[in-house]
Order: sequence, then C-alpha cells, then structure tokens
Amino acid sequence: MTAAQDRPTQANAEQRYTVSRADLPLSCPLPSMALWNSHPRVYLPIEAERECQCPYCGAHFVLED
Repeated sequence: MTAAQDRPTQANAEQRYTVSRADLPLSCPLPSMALWNSHPRVYLPIEAERECQCPYCGAHFVLED
C-alpha cells in the first residue's frame, strides 16, 4: 500500500475532472477519494457523450483519449 492509498484525496474538491479510459467504469466520488464525507457513490455513463455531470454534487467529468 502506498502513501497515496493511505490518504484518500478529498471528495468533491473540484468542479471539473478529466478522466481516462483507465478510470472506467466512472464513479463519483472517484475510487481515490474519501467516501465518508461525500454523497453515496454513483456510477456515471460517460462513454457515449464523453462528458457527464454528477447528479449529487454537480462535478463535471470529461473523458480524454
């Protein structure tokens, strides 16, 4: 386990996130984020439009590749 895995990043800290195909299936909060201080984890359909928005926090995700 690395130091990054020991300390998850803050959930919902930004309004825009760029993700890659390696991050699929896409969820908000991302797996690297702390879940305890956020909304329930939801899976978002990003493949077709290459962009989506979380219905809970409004974070905007953009798929690059």
